[in-house]
Amino acid sequence: HVQLVESGGGSVQAGGSLRLSCAASGYTYSDYCMGWFRQAPGKEREGVAAIDSDGSIAYADSVKGRFTISQDNAKNTLYLQMNSLKPEDTAMYYCAADSPYGLSCFTEAQDWGQGTQVTVS
Repeated sequence: HVQLVESGGGSVQAGGSLRLSCAASGYTYSDYCMGWFRQAPGKEREGVAAIDSDGSIAYADSVKGRFTISQDNAKNTLYLQMNSLKPEDTAMYYCAADSPYGLSCFTEAQDWGQGTQVTVS
């Protein structure tokens, strides 16, 4: 049974930082494309960042230079370090997994976490 559990969300002031974590059970991160998505109220879900099994990384233009995706394979944990947060970053953030190669998990995913709320004021 595959399970993704996010944590680390919260409320911060603009310019602040948060680090999201996603713990996985049921499979090994290094064998999959892992990504972060977000969805704000009234908006479509969008890909934020992704890291593939070959180390390829992609970021949405809106977060480049501010967010960093990484993973600790030993802990089977995915991270999203978010710096210089802006009010427009407010959203529910989801961890997701998809088949490896091609950074497919930047746009779609097979498995999803339950989400963690990030609010920037």
